[in-house]
Amino acid sequence: MSQEAPGRVAVVTGGASGIGLGVVRHLRAAGHQVAALDLQDDALAAAAADLDVLTAQVDVSDRTAVDAAMDRVRSELGPISIIVTSAGIDGNKPFAEISADDWERTLRVNLTGTFNAVQSAVPDLVAGGWGRIITISSSSAQQGAGNRAHYIASKGGVIALTKALSYEYAPLGITANTIPPSIIDTPMSRDSPEMGAHLDAVAGMTPVRRLGTPDDIGAAAAFLASDAAGFITGQQINVNGGWYM
Repeated sequence: MSQEAPGRVAVVTGGASGIGLGVVRHLRAAGHQVAALDLQDDALAAAAADLDVLTAQVDVSDRTAVDAAMDRVRSELGPISIIVTSAGIDGNKPFAEISADDWERTLRVNLTGTFNAVQSAVPDLVAGGWGRIITISSSSAQQGAGNRAHYIASKGGVIALTKALSYEYAPLGITANTIPPSIIDTPMSRDSPEMGAHLDAVAGMTPVRRLGTPDDIGAAAAFLASDAAGFITGQQINVNGGWYM
């Protein structure tokens, strides 16, 4: 049995808190060198101190900033082999109240931000003949929900983009999969005026009778980033506590 290659370089967008931080923790535990990209400067400093990771303050919707961050990763850590796109923003408004600015900003961060990060990193994966693309989408894009059309459309786009990438890059030794989480207990969820007060009720309705955690997502991402997952591509890995999709 082949052994896992040590010290691959991974980039995680949104890596300073919530799901992204859970992914960073598990990739570090697997022995990878990790760069966490995020807008939250204080959270980035904490991640750097706690987990010994490279950090960069980046708005993923800004392609110039993303490219600069990827170049810094290459310079300080080496060629990128794993890209995980967790950066995103939520949204909760009735469809008729979603402004054009709401719509464009949500797609710009969630979908275009994913495009920016993957396209900026993928030349390294191609050159290395091995790579892992892991996107974080949402179970709401699989089943729908009220008052979230802009968010759901953006995450549905992430699922479709991931499937397209899986077809294009599989012959080059690169897999592409998406994790669509259900309700995960994160600061963003707790702080949401629409969702925060209902989290305990949701936990009770989940088949496993608890909310998901960032570590649940991180564990799945670390597996998908491993050599053992080389025959898995184009898939939606439903880390959702048993909700049927």
